[in-house]
Amino acid sequence: MSNTTPPDPDYDVVVVGAGFAGLYALHSLRRRGLSVRLFEAGDGVGGTWFWNRYPGARCDVDSADYSYSFDDDLQQEWVWTERYPTQPEILRYLEHVTDRFGLREDITFGTRVVSAHFDEADGLWTIGTAANAAVTARWTIMATGALSAARLPDTAGLQSFGGRILHTAQWPTGGVDLRGRRVGVIGTGSSGVQAIPLIAQQADRLTVFQRTPGFVIPARNRPLRTDELAAIKADYPARRRLQRESHGGWILPPPVGAALETAPEVRTKEYESRWAAGGLAFQTTFGDVMTNLAANETAAEFVRSKIRETVSDPATAEALCPTGYPFGAKRVCIGTDYYETYNRDNVGLVDLRSDPIREIVPEGVRTESGVHELDALVFATGFDALTGALGAVDIRGRGGVTLRESWHDGPRTYLGVAVAGFPNLFVITGPGSPSVLSNVVVSIEQHVEWVVDYLDHMRANGARFAEATTQAQDAWTEHLTTVADGSLYLRADSWYLGANVPGKPRIFMPYLGGVGNFRALCTQIAADGYRGFTTSADLA
Repeated sequence: MSNTTPPDPDYDVVVVGAGFAGLYALHSLRRRGLSVRLFEAGDGVGGTWFWNRYPGARCDVDSADYSYSFDDDLQQEWVWTERYPTQPEILRYLEHVTDRFGLREDITFGTRVVSAHFDEADGLWTIGTAANAAVTARWTIMATGALSAARLPDTAGLQSFGGRILHTAQWPTGGVDLRGRRVGVIGTGSSGVQAIPLIAQQADRLTVFQRTPGFVIPARNRPLRTDELAAIKADYPARRRLQRESHGGWILPPPVGAALETAPEVRTKEYESRWAAGGLAFQTTFGDVMTNLAANETAAEFVRSKIRETVSDPATAEALCPTGYPFGAKRVCIGTDYYETYNRDNVGLVDLRSDPIREIVPEGVRTESGVHELDALVFATGFDALTGALGAVDIRGRGGVTLRESWHDGPRTYLGVAVAGFPNLFVITGPGSPSVLSNVVVSIEQHVEWVVDYLDHMRANGARFAEATTQAQDAWTEHLTTVADGSLYLRADSWYLGANVPGKPRIFMPYLGGVGNFRALCTQIAADGYRGFTTSADLA
């Protein structure tokens, strides 16, 4: 660094993304007296909940827990109406938060960030937008979300299709009228599982194209009673503490024992109880399900038995039964009337394992067996998870090295929050953190609070730069692999590994050690003077 006085930035901090993470970062930074500008590509707040407006879109975490905990008045005044909140309700909540804390004045909507370049000469980040505007900042916080970069498969003939093409993650704001239409849905992950039953109620004919069947647990969604919500609010201090200390950031009943040490009839009874309760509780029925393949098979076979029991046509039921990978190794979906939908006369299933797609034609989808004529084609094909939104921005650190180059062989971070070679750049719930394996709002609050505390530490000590060391990053990456190696997650081609994106390196991206452990580790790192970071007044 030169001895000349560095230039003042336009803002202390630029935040990218106005979802749960970006909004909380903006609020927290402003409370510290920092100047902040948040850029959001959409025309409103919400992040993934702004874009994912497809029929049936809702969260699979209990609404009272999928919410901010930083302000007690906020959590006491907001009234959740259902066990699992819908997309419109979550969006209304985030709009309320935005207006309650006066955040709009520091948000620039309809502005996509396309570049973020670090200038070693003046020690500032230059943030560029699609409108060819640019601002400078001391720190940049990428709050772009782990599940926000929609992925459209490169299917032959797609542009020739004569009907309407839709993607669940880019659903039109005004909705889509599919009444009387012949509709195809490609993809049966979480978005597909939620959308398919409601599209079936509208469409004249629905054809579902399924590549890999998933495990779908019934949601058992219902309205929240007034007294029930009041009891939750009265218990919020203890409830939030349990969330922060838990493995996944949610409150679930503990395992009742080990599946392989439980008598078969008792084991089935326990599975039946959790199935009847609905939601994520089924996954925690027994403590050995995600570490022992034989134990896992007891849960998998129970779900398959429920599919066969529910779906009337035996061939369709078998096609819907997941095999070849452990229960939970791919994201378990929470659905409402998903399997029941295949009993409708207007719904058909195409098993792409035996009848693969050859091309899209003007009339519809051509599989090996023939053409399925369609008026609309819905892609529920998910996201380029964890890295996609970051990779879409031209991020350049020291020496002009891009983040894409740095992550050519897979993402490497320190704690999922920082990347060696990119000073003063922070990522919220990035690869290498609990992120998508947690109640992400709990993880977001922890990440934002940790980053903001670090900025406080820097300012109190006259430091201008924070950068993860390569040694700390390498050690953390090795730790991630060690933790994942002890689980069954690596036995499936899942988006946790990037397997849904052709050419993407196969690395297990989230931290499997749990929210509580991660929080304790981050707290200790901060107590050790932000061990693993170089915190300095000048660039080395």
